[in-house]
Amino acid sequence: MKVTEQAFTGRGLAHFFALSRAKNVPVPFTARGGQSPVNGYETELIPHNGNNTTFSPLAHKKKPMDQTLSKTRQLIDLEEQYGAHNYKPLDVVIQRGEGIWLWDVEGKKYMDCLASYSAVNQGHCHPKIKQAMIEQLDKLTITSRAFRNDQLPLFYKEICEITQSHKVLPMNSGAEAVETVIKAVRKWGYTEKKVPRDRAEIIVAENNFHGRTLAIVGFSSEQSYREGFGPFAPGFKIIPYGDSAALERAITPNTVAFLVEPIQGEAGVVVPPAGYIREVREICNRHNLAMILDEIQTGLGRTGKMLAEEHDGVQADATLVGKALSGGFYPVSAVLSNNEILGVFFPGEHGSTFGGNPLACAVARTAMRVLVEENLIENAAVQGEYFMSKLRDIDSPHVAEVRGKGLLIGVVLKDSAGGARRFCEALMDRGLLCKETHENVIRFAPPLVIKREEIDWALERIRPVLQMD
Repeated sequence: MKVTEQAFTGRGLAHFFALSRAKNVPVPFTARGGQSPVNGYETELIPHNGNNTTFSPLAHKKKPMDQTLSKTRQLIDLEEQYGAHNYKPLDVVIQRGEGIWLWDVEGKKYMDCLASYSAVNQGHCHPKIKQAMIEQLDKLTITSRAFRNDQLPLFYKEICEITQSHKVLPMNSGAEAVETVIKAVRKWGYTEKKVPRDRAEIIVAENNFHGRTLAIVGFSSEQSYREGFGPFAPGFKIIPYGDSAALERAITPNTVAFLVEPIQGEAGVVVPPAGYIREVREICNRHNLAMILDEIQTGLGRTGKMLAEEHDGVQADATLVGKALSGGFYPVSAVLSNNEILGVFFPGEHGSTFGGNPLACAVARTAMRVLVEENLIENAAVQGEYFMSKLRDIDSPHVAEVRGKGLLIGVVLKDSAGGARRFCEALMDRGLLCKETHENVIRFAPPLVIKREEIDWALERIRPVLQMD
């Protein structure tokens, strides 16, 4: 085997050494310099004076982490060195969670006011969901959909009953659910509405957030989500959010669906005008369009109803759920719909190796039961109203508006406030974790298990931060 020094970099180094050890291949270098692929110690490549001798065990120069740095700093440095930089998290390293509380690697305790973007509506590490997962782990985790399993039919029945749906298609991530429904309504448009082949149009709302896949960012109006990733799939039309007249004007004979969030979470917890969702339902009925509600963040209790659509007394033709569907234990999502739309799929036309696996189904079944049996949906309504009213009572020179529904709350800051990031960092220093969205909005969305006295605890820390210079 001919080896060049260039081969001894990155993943190639680990692969080459593995092959060398397995096949006893002579190599002209031992390891020194750079990062070892084996145990993280620094190593270097040492030429054997030009002699092609048999490779000897790696000679590691052990360099322990700088003990003068905190554990937090050490871990952040490792993440920055080895991870792709596609996130900008707050500089806290979480090690443990329980209910609404989190602890970092230094042992400091925080209240979680983000709930992993609503993935842990039931609270961190809920004991009932954890037990369900452990019990299923001991039995069976996955079969693929090549075979049936004993958890999937029960999951189907229970999620249909709890959400008043007729048909379900399980997936894993929220973005997969969005991609799935796009395929479904397009085919429905071709087979039922007789839209000309490959001409189907889906209308979406400005400032939408439905995920990060290529098709989805293609119909985003956020330039940073799109820049550098084109070309994008055609067939999408963007209209202003909350404007039902704009929806009616945008419809053409080729329109098959309108995809919208009941509340735009990532856009800054934007609540549409009263009656908007009902008007959308009426327009879709009038023009024979599929109404799709993305409830991946708003659904499963977050807004004080099982689904946010219930606030307007409507049912979408397809509703997307995820995140809290597993209580944060496992990626589980689903398209909730009816026979007409999901009936367009035939074997082989859509699928997922992990979608509907027995572990996911067992976890999701328990996660849904926890929401109902522990009255978390009602708690979200009551505590959300209290939290918002107290936030509105804070006399702050920086706050323009407090908006939201249930325990999905956005504190909108004035342009003069200098952005929401500095407020989130100040709250972190006081033991409260939340996240800015769209630069000038602080989002408060704690797990739905939160109690009034815990909200009061949070308010004692929020008040001085919103009043700071």
